[in-house]
Amino acid sequence: MIDLIILAVWLMLPAYIANPAAALLGGGRPIDMGKNFTDNKRILGDGKTIRGFVLGSFCGTMVGILQILLAPSIAPYLQGYVSEGMLTHASYVALLTMPVGALLGDMVKSFFKRRLGFERGAMMPVADQLDFVLGAWALTYFLDGAWFTANFSPAIILTVLLITPVLHLATNFIGFKIGRKDVPW
Repeated sequence: MIDLIILAVWLMLPAYIANPAAALLGGGRPIDMGKNFTDNKRILGDGKTIRGFVLGSFCGTMVGILQILLAPSIAPYLQGYVSEGMLTHASYVALLTMPVGALLGDMVKSFFKRRLGFERGAMMPVADQLDFVLGAWALTYFLDGAWFTANFSPAIILTVLLITPVLHLATNFIGFKIGRKDVPW
């Protein structure tokens, strides 16, 4: 069981890093440039910034590159738990699509939260914890489906869906405590 959790975190790490990196390093010009949608509500809001998107994507990608470099030395410990494709250069597409998809998933959720009348920082349980996972998975499946299906078994998918809300709430609480988030969720 612990091996499954470790593998799930390993596979998700580029996406898991992108989200808090965007919050910690973001700020500046909003992606929506302060524009409103046809409903006269902000498209995304001030919380989604160009700098956050770029630096969050960059940090997630750098973590993915580090994983590829470390993979040969940790492969013996993951034997029987990973497909060969996870430990090869074939995953370079995925290490880019996971963090970018995570941040795009978060933006899609923010767009719909604004349409539903949720203010920035308002809690939307489940969606707030899994939006970035679904975004990472969707973009990765679309652009590197073979890698995704080789590595994300039903057991891994279920594990990610179960552990991510806890990890997400914990990192958000830390972000709140250090003053980088307005709310602890």
